Amino acid sequence: MASIILVGLNHHTVAIDLREQFALDGCGLRMALDDLRDREMVILSTCNRLEVYALVDDAPQGWATIEQYLAQLHNVDPAELNGLLYFREGPAAVTHLLRVAAGLDSLILGEPQILGQVAAAVAEAQAVGAIGPVLSHLFHQALHCGKRARTETAIGSYTTSISHAAAQVAVNTFNGLATRHALVLGAGEMAELAAVALQQHGVASITCINRTQARAERLARRVNGNALGWPDLVPALAAADVVVAATSAPHPVILQEHVRAAVALRAGRPLLLLDIALPRDIEVAVDQLPGVQRVDIDHLRDTVDTNLARRMAAVPAVECIIATECDAYLDWLQGRQVAPALIALRRKAERMAGVELARTLRRLGHLDGADPRVEQEVAYLAHRIVNKLLHEPTVRLKAQAANGNGAAYAHVLQDLFALEATARDASLGPQHGTHHV
Repeated sequence: MASIILVGLNHHTVAIDLREQFALDGCGLRMALDDLRDREMVILSTCNRLEVYALVDDAPQGWATIEQYLAQLHNVDPAELNGLLYFREGPAAVTHLLRVAAGLDSLILGEPQILGQVAAAVAEAQAVGAIGPVLSHLFHQALHCGKRARTETAIGSYTTSISHAAAQVAVNTFNGLATRHALVLGAGEMAELAAVALQQHGVASITCINRTQARAERLARRVNGNALGWPDLVPALAAADVVVAATSAPHPVILQEHVRAAVALRAGRPLLLLDIALPRDIEVAVDQLPGVQRVDIDHLRDTVDTNLARRMAAVPAVECIIATECDAYLDWLQGRQVAPALIALRRKAERMAGVELARTLRRLGHLDGADPRVEQEVAYLAHRIVNKLLHEPTVRLKAQAANGNGAAYAHVLQDLFALEATARDASLGPQHGTHHV
């Protein structure tokens, strides 16, 4: 009996250096799909996980094949993977994917990027012809589940990024940023995330300053801003409404004297200083200056922790969505057991009805279309008889499939009515199981 299996590793089981080693993308991902595929396969590869989903005839053999392939591909002794890989089958594999798509299995609870990564995995599998109806339906169910989780609960609300939290403080302080000007100090990851977040919130302009001018210019191009040199710090402070400091300097780079000189040029306009660097970039003494508000990383961490607690509170509601979507997929999967038998039964009934219809029309002398209305009514009568005759067994057979008895009842139907043998996909039924090496 065919089943859906999963072999994976993620941030729970493997350190980042090994996750980087096992990551697959581009040609490597497509090669793995080609080399491993038996019936259907999708590989989900991100910075935090590598998961291989497959439709196979023998789950243990499928697990072993994938494990051996991964070990050989990365020149690792399979024994070294003991305890690092996790294995799932049937509903356990389905539930795991739904949890991943809903953001419950992410390094950052509820992070949104995983939905795009799941969609990209499907696209890659489609590009090489590795995915079929069973996994295609599963992954689209997972995407639907992830979207429901984020629209119906708060699992994806409330930022858990320091940089985004800083941008949100700016939005709240000024009641929007459409008329506000931002200054970003630094050009590393934190500075870039903050600049992008400010841009997404519609800030009027962004100026970038960094010790290395070229890096400031690159960041400025990234956010449609402009770059200045470090000697322009004071006039840049005077022109800005929001300042985000995110350098890697070992000491403060914005001193009280810088801000005092800028305040003198501001005509009383308030200045918000957001310090997301560690060690801090902004001298604490600036708090003594009028019209200046300083927010440091500790305050932002409190905001992030509060937001994470809000996301955690949404987990039970997300779990309910996952359970509903899992049941929906398993119902569809069970229905595949009986679909070929029902199709074969309908086709046989329609063929028999067609033969009898033609015989009846010949006897009535209307085969040449002498009275089309009579022919149409007789044909409609035959069609209705077929539908009414098949309705009850169709409903009952689908109900048996939902109860896990679909394969047995489909076999009886096939035997009683001498139907053609069903395709092997008809025997696919979800198996229960979770396995760890």
